[in-house]
Amino acid sequence: MAAAGRVLRLSDVATAAGVSLATASRALNGQAGVGAELAAKVRNVAQELGYVANVHARQLAGGATSVIGLIVHEIDDPFFTEIAGGIVRSALAENLMVQVSHSGRDPMQELREITTLVVQDVDGIIIAGSGYVDPAKEARAKEVLQAYQQRGGRVAVIGRHHLSVDAVLADNVAVGALAGQHLVELGHRDVLVAAGSEQLTTIADRLAGIRSALQKVGVKPTVLHDEFSLEGGAKIASRIGELAQPPTAILALSDLMAIGVLQELRQKGLRVPDDISVMGIDDITVSQSLAPALTTVAVPLTELGEIAFSMVRKPAAAKARRRILPAHLVVRESTTGV
Repeated sequence: MAAAGRVLRLSDVATAAGVSLATASRALNGQAGVGAELAAKVRNVAQELGYVANVHARQLAGGATSVIGLIVHEIDDPFFTEIAGGIVRSALAENLMVQVSHSGRDPMQELREITTLVVQDVDGIIIAGSGYVDPAKEARAKEVLQAYQQRGGRVAVIGRHHLSVDAVLADNVAVGALAGQHLVELGHRDVLVAAGSEQLTTIADRLAGIRSALQKVGVKPTVLHDEFSLEGGAKIASRIGELAQPPTAILALSDLMAIGVLQELRQKGLRVPDDISVMGIDDITVSQSLAPALTTVAVPLTELGEIAFSMVRKPAAAKARRRILPAHLVVRESTTGV
């Protein structure tokens, strides 16, 4: 690491990696002329040193990259696909490219992806997906992003609380309350919630809203946690036979989990909604095409992406901007009264 107060330069990376300044520059910017093994070595050295590219200086020199970096939790999850669609279409309108990477909901992998984008000198970074209940899991990422912004980089996040950068979020507490209230109004009192990791702020917030709605009628839901995925939803649905009281409704904290629930219930021979109601959250496009069509709470996914892109293209403000978007209930065929 550099001495306190000293700003690392590209020449420091080149010296530590044992390469020329030109080679270090090409390696960190993904340009041709550097072998894959050597380029990986240079990137690793830059990350170990904590090198942050001076984006502002490069733009003044007329060498802006015209690339926006996008980091998502799961690249094959329709939730992130629809958010990315809003970002990519916005970027195309400005003749920019979007470089997408995948963190797998691993804070250390996310940090590696952030660092890679920073050393590549991208025009801006967007991070989409839930943050973590424990701010310490994002502390190092926060430091790297702050240094990147101090040197002229721009950052926006979707669905995050703790990174102190421009943010656009769904009101996940209200989202959960809408879902819980719908089931309450249908008369459901034995509700199973299929949830992802309790370490994610999205899960914590949606659960808080659901519990608030159900507590108004004296109901405490059963909550089971698994992967925040289709497979996680299926695993939770496979456990309903273990419960002391069979649920009359399953509320999944994402539509993808709800699809897994539907698949598992179908294998068990249970009819939705005749035998059990199922509900999701997010309103991904495929939700309306399922059989039965999925009742859900619609989160404006494309708009989240569009607003995050607009934030990352604006000059930095004295205080981080924060936009919270409303959601709405979409009632379809998968829920019914009891």
